Amino acid sequence: MAEQRRSNRSRHTKFHIFTTVSLISIIFTYMFNTNTFVSNISFNFTPNTTIPFISVNLLDNQTFIVNQLKSTSTLHNPVLIVKEVIVQKSAAGDYQNNPLVPPINLTKKQRMSWFKNKLPEFDNLNSNQEFEFRTKEFFKDCKLRFFMTWISSPLRVFGKREFLAIDALFKTNPESCLMILSNVMDSDYGFKTLKPIIDRGFRVQAITPDLNFLFKNTPAKAWFDHIKNGNRDPGEIPLAQNLSNLIRLVVLYKFGGVYLDTDFIPLKSFSGLRNSIGAQSVNSLGNWTRLNNAVLIFDKNHPLLYKFIEEFALTFNGNRWGFNGPYLVSRVVEREATELQSNFSVLPPPAFYPVDWTRIGGLFLRPVNQAHRRWAETKAAQLKESSYGIHLWNKQSRRFRIEEESIMAKLISDHCVICKFFKKSQRLSHTSFSNS
Repeated sequence: MAEQRRSNRSRHTKFHIFTTVSLISIIFTYMFNTNTFVSNISFNFTPNTTIPFISVNLLDNQTFIVNQLKSTSTLHNPVLIVKEVIVQKSAAGDYQNNPLVPPINLTKKQRMSWFKNKLPEFDNLNSNQEFEFRTKEFFKDCKLRFFMTWISSPLRVFGKREFLAIDALFKTNPESCLMILSNVMDSDYGFKTLKPIIDRGFRVQAITPDLNFLFKNTPAKAWFDHIKNGNRDPGEIPLAQNLSNLIRLVVLYKFGGVYLDTDFIPLKSFSGLRNSIGAQSVNSLGNWTRLNNAVLIFDKNHPLLYKFIEEFALTFNGNRWGFNGPYLVSRVVEREATELQSNFSVLPPPAFYPVDWTRIGGLFLRPVNQAHRRWAETKAAQLKESSYGIHLWNKQSRRFRIEEESIMAKLISDHCVICKFFKKSQRLSHTSFSNS
């Protein structure tokens, strides 16, 4: 038996060495064939070394690498191997992992031309003829519809934080249905990721969105046509991020239900909410000063949703963060408040945004003394009592670990079905373009 175990370990080690060497060979072959030199590649292996860092310049050629792996590797999911090799987004918000992020310092005309040439690589712009049928079948006999988006490149996979959001959703809303609009998650990989939830009888499914169907008969159609034809400047911000801002509006307009960002942790049932949007901040008089689009609850064909979609199409600006998202819903509601006030509600910050993004890190920290511990217990109880959920402001909080006895640790332990990813000092670091 001991001899057999040594033999198995030897074969396992040789397999990983072969896979790594093959991947490196593919990358170097491509680099030399295209006269591309990347100066910041380091291949200094030590016994504890992880797969080496590779310059983000190679990300422009990720399709080549994936295709080469698919044709040469016996692995079931070579895309995940590439993910391990290519550097992830930095905490500063580097979007270079997305294939549709244009090079910097381009003029508007140059960026539009570049984008038009890159469109064939972006699967989300292709039509999915099965979308309408699959959606209608999935939502049969569904009491409450939830939607999330995960619009990303194949190299950016669903992470621990996203799974935690789904886990908490079904703990608090067990009879609901969740549809994840995603090109990446509508796959064998996505099914395996969601299988622990599905196996417990909860209804969750990932479906690649059909943007032609979703945008039809809305103001988004003309905007989408201009984008596809290369006649509209997509801007410097990743198109995936702005598509997420638009998709959440049109899917609620077409079907009705609840949209949640994947970094929103539900803490109670949403069954009593209708036609609501949350304030992110208020002034000294209690009047809202900014709304947010991380949580949206609306009936099908709601007129305010149409106003949001119309504003997106008419004023789209791909160079200003938040302009087509939180700032959009804020300016439309401010402008249309008098006309539509009786048709929707603006909920105060404690409903969805009880902790400001500047203070979100405090929820992840372990109490340092007894007084701090009592405060953490009181705060956790307050959040569970007064909030429908908590937005984790992923851009700010992803670098934090969930420390033992922290507020987040308490909330997670009380709001998960599987609790699969909760461990001591668990880092929740993945992000997507559904997050603010």
